[in-house]
Amino acid sequence: MRSGVALAAGTLAAGCSTTGVVARPVAVSRAAVSPSANLSAKPAVAPAPRRFPQQPAEITHGPRDRPRVALTFHGQGDPAVAKTLLGEAEKAGARVTVLAVGSWLDEHPDLARRILDGGHDLGNHTLRHLAINAMSEADAEAEIRGCADRLRRLTGSIGTWFRPSRTPTASALVAAVARRVGYPHVLSYDVDSLDYTSPGAPAVTRQVIGGVRDGSVVSLHFGYADTVAALPAVLEELGRRGLRAVTTTELLS
Repeated sequence: MRSGVALAAGTLAAGCSTTGVVARPVAVSRAAVSPSANLSAKPAVAPAPRRFPQQPAEITHGPRDRPRVALTFHGQGDPAVAKTLLGEAEKAGARVTVLAVGSWLDEHPDLARRILDGGHDLGNHTLRHLAINAMSEADAEAEIRGCADRLRRLTGSIGTWFRPSRTPTASALVAAVARRVGYPHVLSYDVDSLDYTSPGAPAVTRQVIGGVRDGSVVSLHFGYADTVAALPAVLEELGRRGLRAVTTTELLS
């Protein structure tokens, strides 16, 4: 692997699978993670959610007439893996979107600011990463609001995006609850990397590159060795195609 990261098996939460497939995530040696350079100064308050009038309530992709894509990461897992992936993106001049799980932020509160200081989007991926579409209205609101409260405490904002957990799309109930909490849109995706199935880095790269096009929103995960290994090749191929990896906010702006 180009990053020279030592990888070992870990016990982290699985990705947003609707098939029940669960892969073993990976832990990374802390000593092997290089600190990121050229981080921006801390903003006083993180960006808040925005309404994009030309976009639907549930966003799966951005404009198809501009050579930009959004790489979005489900934020959960070993923090060293997260920092490695952020560093790889930053070395390539890419910016990404991280949808963080609230319980993960409880364990690793410094990562909220690390993500923002790297110029990335930070959003809400529920409090405990459970099957939110199967919940009652009250329970779904507790999941969304619980993560929003943590983001607000850590950054001054509830984050720029909401993505439902354990499903690519939100039910009408969950979408309505998310709007009530303060998120005008639900962020879905049109390209699923399937990295949480641990198919191998080349397969992750093929899955992303085979499906991506102008305006695509790609689903990826922190916490998996294949994602770490695949990201440099994905970014290189995107660049070769003239596609720029930007935050979801920039994709839609």
